[in-house]
Parts: sequence; C-alpha cells; structure tokens
Amino acid sequence: MRRIFCSLVVLFTAVGSSFAADDYQLGPDSQIQPGVPQGQIKGPFKWNQSQIFPGTEREYWIYVPAQYDAAKPACVMVFQDGGGFVDRKGGWRVPVVFDNLIARKEMPVTIGIFINPGVVPAPNPNAEARYNRSFEYDALGDRYARFLIEEILPEVAKSYNLSKDPNDYAIGGASSGAICAFNVAWERPDAFRRVFSCVGTFVGLRGGNEFPVLVRKMEAKPIRVFLQDGSNDLNIYAGSWWVAAQDMLSALTWAGYDVNHAWGDGGHNGKHGAAVLPDALRWLWRDYPKPIEVGTSGAKRRMDTLIPGENWQLVSEGHQFTEGPAVNEKGEVFFSDLRESKIFKIGLDGKVTLFASDTGEANGLTFGVDGRLYACANGSKQIVAYDMDGDREVIIEDVNSNDCLATQDGGYFTDPTNKRVYFVNAAGEARVVDEGIAFPNGIALSPDRTLLYVADTRGGFVYSFQAQPDGSLKYKQEFFHLHVPYGATDSGADGMTVDTEGHLYVATRMGVQVCDQPGRVNLIISKPQNAWLSNVVFGGPKLDELYATCGDKVFKRRINAKGVISWQDPIKPPKPGL
Repeated sequence: MRRIFCSLVVLFTAVGSSFAADDYQLGPDSQIQPGVPQGQIKGPFKWNQSQIFPGTEREYWIYVPAQYDAAKPACVMVFQDGGGFVDRKGGWRVPVVFDNLIARKEMPVTIGIFINPGVVPAPNPNAEARYNRSFEYDALGDRYARFLIEEILPEVAKSYNLSKDPNDYAIGGASSGAICAFNVAWERPDAFRRVFSCVGTFVGLRGGNEFPVLVRKMEAKPIRVFLQDGSNDLNIYAGSWWVAAQDMLSALTWAGYDVNHAWGDGGHNGKHGAAVLPDALRWLWRDYPKPIEVGTSGAKRRMDTLIPGENWQLVSEGHQFTEGPAVNEKGEVFFSDLRESKIFKIGLDGKVTLFASDTGEANGLTFGVDGRLYACANGSKQIVAYDMDGDREVIIEDVNSNDCLATQDGGYFTDPTNKRVYFVNAAGEARVVDEGIAFPNGIALSPDRTLLYVADTRGGFVYSFQAQPDGSLKYKQEFFHLHVPYGATDSGADGMTVDTEGHLYVATRMGVQVCDQPGRVNLIISKPQNAWLSNVVFGGPKLDELYATCGDKVFKRRINAKGVISWQDPIKPPKPGL
C-alpha cells in the first residue's frame, strides 16, 4: 500500500488534480515506521577550512544508515541548505525517507551529507556578514563541485568508507540548492550522476537561464535528473521559475537524458517536493547498481555529427603541451609538442613516432601543395618547411607566428603578439592582410576556399573574411558566435578545422564548438580531458576521424563528417538552413 500511495502522489500532482494549491501532504514513506532501523544523524560539524571559498564558515551533518558496514563502500547523497533537510520532524524528513527506502532495498545503503552555504562572518558588530549562498549555489562553473569533491568528501571519508564510483553519488536541493545540484553533476559527471531538483532556480540570477541552451548543444552526459515545480512558483525580475522548469524538461528530453518530473500547482517552497521525494529517490536509484549511461536523443539535430558509442580514444601521451595537428594527403596526422620542441607523426596504423627535434618551439603545422610540412617555429622567429625525410628549410625569418594554413598558391599565418594576419605568396613573400584582432590564433578556410576564418582567443567570436585571388582579405566580420564559460572573459578559441558540409570546428575552453555556415554553434563536443584544448584536425584514410590536441595528450574519435585538406581542389558545400 505504501508504494501505491507514493506512486499516486506523483500521478496526481503531475496533473494538479489531487490537491489545492500548496496543500501537499507527506506520505507514509516520510513517517517513522515500526520495525524500520533508524540511521544516526551526526553533527552539526563546523567547517571553516575551505580554500575554494576562503573565509567562509558553515555547518554540515552526516546521516549514517543503520545498515552501513565500514567494510563496504557506501553510496552518497548530498543536500544543499542541509539544515532544512536533516531534521526527522521537519518539512523534508530526508533521514526518515532514507530509513524506509534503504530498509526496503528501494535505494542502496547511502550516507547523507547535509551542508549549509558558507558565510563570511562580519569583522565587527557594526558590520554585516557576507552570505555566500547565491554565489555558491546559483553560479555556473565547477567551483562548488570542486568544493565538494576536493574538500568536503575527503573530510567525511576520513570517518566513513565512501564509494569512489560516480554511479553511487546523488545530489539534491531546493531553489538555488537545486540548480546547484544540477550544476555539480553537469560539471562533474565523473563524480555525481543522480540529481533531485525542487523548484530549481534555472533563471537569470547568475546565468542559470543558459542551461536549457547548453543542455541542447553540449554533448550529452551520463546523468539522471528528477525535476519538481509548481505553476505558482516565483515570477520576478530574473524570470519565471515555472517556465524555466518546463524549458529544462524540454531540453533534457530533447537531448536524450534520463529525466522525470512532478508538476503541480504549488509555490516556491518544498511542500510538493517533500511529498514526492520518496518516489523521486526510488526513480533516481531504480535499476541500481546498473550504471547510468548517456542517453540517445530522439530529436534530430541540425547536424548529426556524433556517432552513438564512438567516444574519444587516447592516441598519444607523455608529452608536455600538444599543439598544431596537421594532416597529409594519406590521412597521417602530425602534431607538435611545443615545450619539448618536437614534432611527432601518427601513422595510419596508429603508431606514434618522432618526426623532428629542435623545432624552435614549433606550434601550428600545415601541409603544403608540395607535400612538405610547414611549421610556425615561433621560438626561433621563423616559418620553416620539412620534407618527409625531416630535412628543414627556413622559409621566412624574423616573424612572430602561431598557426598556419596552406593554400594552392601560398598560405596564411597568424601573429597574436602583434595582432596580425599574414598572407604568404608562392615565392615565400609575406605581407600583412589584417590587423586589430585581439589575439588572432587558429585559422581555417571554407571548403570552397573563398572564406578565411580567424579565431580570437581573447574574444567570443571567430572572424570571417572573404579571401581574394591575390590573398588579400575583405568584408571582415565577427561572424561565428561562440559560447564563453561562466567566469571566463573569452571563449579560448584556438585551432580550427572544417568539413565538407562547411561546418567549422573550433577548439575552445568549453570543448569543440561546431558551427554551421551562418555562424551559429549547433553542437559542443566535450573535451577529451580537463586540460587546454589547443587544436583539432580531421585525419585517417577517410578523413572521418577528428583528432584533438589537449594538454599533454592527443585523442581521436570517429564522427559523422569528413574533413578537407586546405590546398586541394575546392568543394562547394550545400546551402545551409538560414
């Protein structure tokens, strides 16, 4: 009967026919039941040692289930605004719900961590404290996730055996604590994968209104989400909580996430959320310990670039800083280790060999129509060319350079130091063709060879020019609009490449941002590791493998697209949807 009642709570509240506004009641799963072992609540504990939120003080509590066995790693669930969730007689009664569900094996043995937001105490009686709640909870970015992963969890792990499997971690909260919970899993699915959100603040307080767009554009992540909200939730200067909740559900569903919801007619409080919490937890932990996997979207993207089951694969490691990948006519990829002044070759068999040493800190690379490998040797202020025996010829001296691109009758290179773009003719003569971009970096040509693209690392755009027959550039525009991570002032746009459809692939702080011809980001492919993503290029015998230089490693993944080689015959892409 208990299970039936809780299921009816979700059903009735979803259609708004069971209760008057805000008249939600706690069911049997939220009541202490005879014979059910009760876990211990320990705390409050004081925490004032944070390096991520310096100067803050806060309290947290720990729930330890009666079934906890120190010899077995326990699952973990974290609640923001923890003081409001930990009371067995309060509005939420999470420990009681945990007791009942764990006893019936409807959720695993789970240690609860209930943590309050930080406060920087006032320095004197005539001053006010600094309250960190909105700063910690409403903000995007990985700061709060790192706070949990690097500070709180290790502290709790000193006393309890916590699992190290991200599939065993859930997180929840209400209002700002709810968007915080989602953001933790969004930023760190390697640590948290189950999210409970009650009246979540997915509105424009600190950028949370961007989440529905990011959910649709970012490569899907292995997280499971339960959303609750009511039609009488807040509607203020930052937006409508109710509308934002619908937008989040729509985005998560469209993008293929494992998502469920309970809609009602309540206001901005926890009454409805507390009533449906038992069923929400049952749903979040259903089929445990089966791992949560990345869902497959039922909707068709404007560019179906990703192939299900194809992920980043490690190609080469043990380097200092990988950069400048370039592909030859065979599909072999060469890349530079800038700090080691070396260039490596990736054969079609996947074998990585040293191609050249003492490269003058070679950065950007490109193959020319003559079959030679051209390199921006910025450490020696040269542009050089290597034949396939590794013999080097200096082409241009006394120039700063970063990235380069060969054409059928010359090529281009960027000079971030002096904010310039150069054209080099077939005779090796260089001239400035653009000035003024804050940090011109990556460079690419459209497949029809008429448009030159230049990335601005310190801005939010990739510039587009029409390339003229003599190499000069016209009609400069801040054309490709890139996403900038929360807390950053620029996209970090670096190396770029294009495919036969005219799509532009830009290595950025957020991942590989894939743009359509009209300049819009349609997809963001996740970075292969948490490091600087410096460049991308298509390689392999069919040019359908996207190679990425990222920090100290090189990765590749097969995608549903085919690259082009800049000096080969032009390819006219199809007319895009406008």
